[in-house]
Amino acid sequence: MIPRRTIAIALVVLFGAAKMPFEISLNEAQRSAQLRSAALTLDLREKIGQMGFLAALSGFRSPLAAILWIEAHNAWEKTEWGRMAGIFDTVTTLQPRSMTYWDMAAWHMAWNASVAALEDKTQPSEALRIRNQRQYFQLGKDFLDRGIRNNPDNYLLYERLGVLLRDKLEDHCGAADAFAKAASFEKSPPYLARFAGYEMAKCEGREKEAYDRLRTLYDKGEAQRLPTLITTLQELEKKLDVPEADRIKSESKN
Repeated sequence: MIPRRTIAIALVVLFGAAKMPFEISLNEAQRSAQLRSAALTLDLREKIGQMGFLAALSGFRSPLAAILWIEAHNAWEKTEWGRMAGIFDTVTTLQPRSMTYWDMAAWHMAWNASVAALEDKTQPSEALRIRNQRQYFQLGKDFLDRGIRNNPDNYLLYERLGVLLRDKLEDHCGAADAFAKAASFEKSPPYLARFAGYEMAKCEGREKEAYDRLRTLYDKGEAQRLPTLITTLQELEKKLDVPEADRIKSESKN
């Protein structure tokens, strides 16, 4: 019996061949608008096979990526982390402007796969389990770094990078920079500016920068005066020996 995936790709190829002339002109316009920035290379052909490569050439990257995403989900259910990472790599190559793919790939690697590696009962060495866990952390970070390079005009992946650096790699300086970059976008959520300050306060040598950032937020009014911001500011005031007259009041928003 012919596999369903092969049948699906074959149908995509046949339909794509009929609309090839239109797709060629459309692709040129999309490249100009940075909507299709990934090149169709021999490396991609090796990853998805000849049928899939023809489908991609026919302008059907999106449905092909969706088919492969289902395969990635099947790999997740079977805890086939290596295979899953390879499929994610192919999907993000096909659809580099889809932040959802980058986001989910990073999450699966840095959270799900890393936990599985640490709890791997077939590996008796704790040191090797920890090493494998950190490799998945780095793999998740790599997905976010590449996703940001392909989508530099949106805060989302910068935010996700900040969370990963903070919660998994404990890189507070890197997390501060990622959150600060995310907060710099016009439509970013207001909590990102606070997150940048919180992480900066944990970064040795940047306490004054963190204080100035958080104090600016505090001075904007009650909406910013959350308990964590106030507590962090008070700790920084003591560390930086801020004069009593310049210190904030202790009231916090409920």
